[in-house]
Amino acid sequence: MQSAPQDSAVSNKALWTGRIISGILVLFMLFNCSISVFKPAFARAGFAHLGYPESLATGVAIAMFVCTLLYAIPSTSILGAILLTGYLGGATASHLRIGEPFYFPVIIGVLVWLGPFLREERLRALVPLRS
Repeated sequence: MQSAPQDSAVSNKALWTGRIISGILVLFMLFNCSISVFKPAFARAGFAHLGYPESLATGVAIAMFVCTLLYAIPSTSILGAILLTGYLGGATASHLRIGEPFYFPVIIGVLVWLGPFLREERLRALVPLRS
């Protein structure tokens, strides 16, 4: 099977937009990890509000950190995006389960994929948005 020739390489503007989106996302996720590790009172209350025991917070933070680290490394960013999508799917389900708005994890999930989509020509070829 032959692959179709690429129409154009990733523009400099798209490359930097993707890098900035991914960078902001990594910083946000690392901040979220630190909150789960240090467990301030508002984080403990939020965890309990979602129906999870506080003892799981460190494990969740470690999983989030590993997914974020894989996302931040260029050679493993797609694997990290897949894992972060799963993590955010769990966050979405947690909010749905207790009847809260679920749009924030969904928006973060879209941004998780928007960064690599703008940076990676191969991902654009895999998921063409134009015919």
